[in-house]
Amino acid sequence: MENKILVVDDEKSIVNIISYNLKKEGYEVITANNGADGYKMFDEEKPDLILLDIMMPEMDGYEVCKKIREKSNVPIIMLTARAEEVDKVIGLELGADDYVTKPFGNRELMARVKANLRRTSAFSSKNVLDASGSVKFGDLEIDMERYEVSKRGEIIYLTLREFELLKFLALQKPQIFSRESLLEKVWGYEYFGDVRAVDVTIRRLREKIEDDPSKPTYIITKRGLGYYFTC
Repeated sequence: MENKILVVDDEKSIVNIISYNLKKEGYEVITANNGADGYKMFDEEKPDLILLDIMMPEMDGYEVCKKIREKSNVPIIMLTARAEEVDKVIGLELGADDYVTKPFGNRELMARVKANLRRTSAFSSKNVLDASGSVKFGDLEIDMERYEVSKRGEIIYLTLREFELLKFLALQKPQIFSRESLLEKVWGYEYFGDVRAVDVTIRRLREKIEDDPSKPTYIITKRGLGYYFTC
């Protein structure tokens, strides 16, 4: 069955171009031209991936992303014309999986779309690292089949990306991975990814699983090399 992709952007020319290229790749495409309609379409159509512009009338992309993350882990790729670092980081902090900056090439966008859909498909088929059951690391327990993380018996809500990164690091401990390596192995990007996505996701994870995120005990930074998991 073909994947359904929701494109939300107030520039109709952009929507038309993206829709055309997605359909050429065999995807089903639904569209919206403002944030409010985009959120409504998400709620009604249950897309497999969302391409979401930031600057839109009625409800901007940040607000839409935030509302979606309250109820779904659907992959979200932010579309932005802004070049400022802070604008990109805000989207990642709100739970977006990735972003591309306008103007972007079709090859780059399709690579991002395919990588995110492959990741979601892998989790749905329970083939990630071929792991099953639950694994405990101190107070932290990772349930590989239910995609749940708990600490001292209390469930911790993680996005799919956060869970994927935590699981990968935990099952590879104590191996150190560079940001570029994590981007390739967890995000699935070999050429287009931005290592800031790794840093932001690590920071979000620490805020959720660490007693004191400023003094992490699970996900450790090895200066100049990358990140590793310990307990």
